[in-house]
Parts: sequence; structure tokens; C-alpha cells
Amino acid sequence: MYERILVPTDGSEYAADAAERAFELAATTDATVHVVSVAETGPLVSVRLPGDDASAAEILTRRASEFVAELETRADERGLEVSTAVLTGVPVREILEYADEVDADAIVMGTRGRGGVSRLMLGSVTDAVIRHSGIDVLVAGTRSEHVLPEE
Repeated sequence: MYERILVPTDGSEYAADAAERAFELAATTDATVHVVSVAETGPLVSVRLPGDDASAAEILTRRASEFVAELETRADERGLEVSTAVLTGVPVREILEYADEVDADAIVMGTRGRGGVSRLMLGSVTDAVIRHSGIDVLVAGTRSEHVLPEE
């Protein structure tokens, strides 16, 4: 069914829950898991704050590497074949291009990410990936909380 499953992460609990679903699916289908995190670039990524040795881009890339390493460890513990990447750029574009690059069969991601934890609607990155992906996108809700829209 699935041979290559892409799991984007931003380190949020939503991404962690989605990764767990992806790991379960990969174990069932004997698929390779591709974990990726995108350090988002923008106009201020080269800025250094007073007292900081690293630029915003370097800090974001380091954090993305930590997010990927954590999920790689969890996948390894389950005996899954895992591949990782840290990318820089616009998250939606990078996720979709990477999915093409690794010939992913499916993308498994959370309903929202760090930027949208308090939002009640689908996260903007997830929404855009769904709209522009040519492959299956599994959107995993968090198991730790249920958010109901207000009436």
C-alpha cells in the first residue's frame, strides 16, 4: 500500500501525534519513514540579536535538526527504516518538493503546528499541503486534546 511515508515536523505536539500515526502505518505496511523539518526562511533570518552568536536562520535550523533527531530516535526504537532531512525555505513548498524527491506515497501531518496551536481551524501549512499535494495526505488529530468549535 505505502512504501515511503513523509512526516513533516515542527516539533509541536500535533506533529508528534502525527508521527506516531505514521510510525504505526509504516510498521503495518513495512514502509520507510522520511522525517523532515523546514526551517522557514524570511526577511529577518540573517538578523542577530545583541548577545546572540547565531543568526535566526542558524537557530531555526538547529531547532529543526532537534525535531528531526527526536523523531528519528523514536522511529529507530520501533525498528523502522527512517530517513531524515532538514530543509530551509517556505514550508509548504519544501514539503511538497521533498515528497516528490523521495517519491513519497503519503504525507502524514498534524492538524496544526506551532504557529496555530490556538487556532480552531486546520493549520495553514497542513491546509496548503492538502490542497496542492498529488498524493495521499493523512491529517492526524492530537490524541491529547479535543478542540470543539464554539457555537
